[in-house]
Amino acid sequence: MTTVIRKDDLIDSITDALQFISYYHPKDFIQAMNAAYEREASPAAKDAMAQILINSRMCAEGHRPICQDTGIVSVIMKIGMDVQWETDCSIEEMINEGVRRAYDHPDNKLRASVLADPDGARKNTGDNTPAMITYKMVPGDKVDVHVVAKGGGSEAKTKFAMLNPSDSVVDWVLNVLPTMGAGWCPPGILGIGIGGTADKAMAMAKEALLDPIDIQDLQARGATNRSEELRLELMEKVNNLGIGAQGLGGLTTVLDVKVKDCPTHAANKPIAIIPNCAATRLCKFTLDGTGPALQTPPSLDDWPEITWEVGNARRVNLDDITKADVAEWQPGETILLSGKLLTGRDAAHKRMVDMIAKGEELPVDFTNRMIYYVGPVDPIEGEVVGPAGPTTATRMDKFTRTMLEKTGLIGMVGKAERGVMAIEAIKDNKAVYLMAVGGSAYLVSKAIKASKVVGFEDLGMEAIYEFTIEDMPVTVAVDVNGESVHQTGPQIWKAKIEEGVIEVQ
Repeated sequence: MTTVIRKDDLIDSITDALQFISYYHPKDFIQAMNAAYEREASPAAKDAMAQILINSRMCAEGHRPICQDTGIVSVIMKIGMDVQWETDCSIEEMINEGVRRAYDHPDNKLRASVLADPDGARKNTGDNTPAMITYKMVPGDKVDVHVVAKGGGSEAKTKFAMLNPSDSVVDWVLNVLPTMGAGWCPPGILGIGIGGTADKAMAMAKEALLDPIDIQDLQARGATNRSEELRLELMEKVNNLGIGAQGLGGLTTVLDVKVKDCPTHAANKPIAIIPNCAATRLCKFTLDGTGPALQTPPSLDDWPEITWEVGNARRVNLDDITKADVAEWQPGETILLSGKLLTGRDAAHKRMVDMIAKGEELPVDFTNRMIYYVGPVDPIEGEVVGPAGPTTATRMDKFTRTMLEKTGLIGMVGKAERGVMAIEAIKDNKAVYLMAVGGSAYLVSKAIKASKVVGFEDLGMEAIYEFTIEDMPVTVAVDVNGESVHQTGPQIWKAKIEEGVIEVQ
C-alpha cells in the first residue's frame, strides 16, 4: 500500500521538533542527570549539575533555549520504499524550510550558528541552514525521522583514529578522552563507532547517540555481545578518570556510553568518538500519511525540584575592580559578578588582534575590564537578552596574551579549561579566568539586566556587547598564579576514586 506524504507534513514536523528540543531535554537525560547529581560527592561538580538541572526546568517552563548555542541540525531518516511524496521540492529543500521556520520562530527565536564558506568569508547563512541530512531507503510505507541539534562545543571534540587490528579500543578511548577537555560540557553521553570505513565509523558514532540512556539496565542484566561489554567497561573506566561535571573533578563524567560496530577490512580498525553535551537535544517522529507528526510536551513533574544556593560567595562590583582585587581570589572560589561586563568571542577577538597589530584604536576601552566569551540568543518580547551561556574558552587561547598585554583586560569568563599558552599569559599578566557553567544559558541570562552593542555590530551574535549584570555566578578557574582547577580537580578526584575513598556507582 502506498502512503502519500505531503510537503507540509515534513516541513511542519521538522519545525515543531526543533522548537520542542530547543527547550525540552529528553526525559531519560533528566533522570540520568538527576541520579548523578544525587550521588555526586564533589561540591563543585554537584553545584554545576544543580545549575544544569535548574536551567533545564526553567527552559521547559519558559519555552526558551537550553543553551545559547542552539546547534547545527542533523536529520537522519529511514524512508519506506512504498512512500510517495506530494511535493515540488527535494527532501533537502523541505527539511531546510522546516529548519528555517524553526530558527526564525517569533515566540522562541533560535541562534543561527551555521556559516557558509568555512575556510573563507565564514558568512552566517542567517537561518541555520543547511541541515546535515542522511537517509536510507527501507521496506515499508512510513518515514521515521530523528532530529538532532548538536552544539559546536561538543561536536568540536569529535575524535577519529585508524587503529591497528590488535590495538585496544578501551586504551585508545581512555587516552583520548582527557585530551578532549571540558568543552563538551560533561556529564554527557559518548557515541562510539567501530569498524566499516572512516566515514562509516563517524556515522555510527553519531547514530549511537540517538539511542535512549539505558546503561543501568545493561549493568543489571549483563552484556550479551562485544559492543555491550565495551559499554560497561568504558562506563566504569571513564568515570574513574575523575574528570567530572564541567571538568571540575567528580564522580560522573559520562551518563552513558553507546557503541555501534560493523564489519571492516582485515587491515583496519577505524574508530570514532562523538560526545553529546549537557544540552542534549534530540527527538524522533514518524510520518504515516495522516498529517504532521507533532511532539507531545512532557510533564514538568519529570524535572526534579532543586534549589541552588551560593553560600558564602564573594560579591564583586566589576565597575571599580582592580588588579589588586583579583589577586585575592582563590582557585575554586565562587564569585558573584555585578556591574558592566563586556562580551566577545572568536570573530571579535580575531578582529581586535588584527586591529592592534595595525595600530588601530579598538571600539571599547578594556582597561581593568572583564570579557565574557558568549554569543547570545536574540531576545524576544520582555527579555533584555536571550539565553547567554558561555562558549568554549580554549578557542580564545591564541588571542589571550595580546588581549591581556595590549588592552588592559584583567579577566575573562568562559566555559571549560584554558590551555597551557593561555594559562601562562594569565600568570604573566596577573589576570584571572572565571568559569561559568555550560548548559545553564537561560539561568545565566536572568542575571543580565541590560544589554547593548558597543562594537562590531556587523558580527551579529559575535559582536561586542556590554551587559549590565547582577550576581552572575562564576568559579575562579585560573588564578593570578596560574593554578587551574581543571588540572587540580580531576587529579584529586581520580586519586580519591583509585584509593577507594569514594565509590563510583
